[in-house]
Amino acid sequence: MNLKKAAILLSGSLLMTLSGAVVHAAVDEADAQKLLKDSQCGKCHDEKRNKKGPSFKKTAAEYKGKPDAMALITKNLTEPHEVEVDGEKVEHGAVKTRDAARIKNLAEWILSR
Repeated sequence: MNLKKAAILLSGSLLMTLSGAVVHAAVDEADAQKLLKDSQCGKCHDEKRNKKGPSFKKTAAEYKGKPDAMALITKNLTEPHEVEVDGEKVEHGAVKTRDAARIKNLAEWILSR
């Protein structure tokens, strides 16, 4: 096999590998929405507008470019903690799953807003 054919085959293989990685990295919108609903996140949060809590769009903007964004969002999703709403401390619950893949998907969904 000559060098030109080998280079074409190699670049084609690389392109197929990279395009496959993009497909696997896509956020599962339906599962993210289901987990938000099951966890009753919509009581305080909305995708685009602030309610009792910040919108997911605002949250995504706040974490944009931070190297630890995934870790921080994941912690907020999985560990109950206190937040302040209208000057009052309230308990912020955790999502209703322990499935790491679903939690990661939801965190990526939030950060993609």
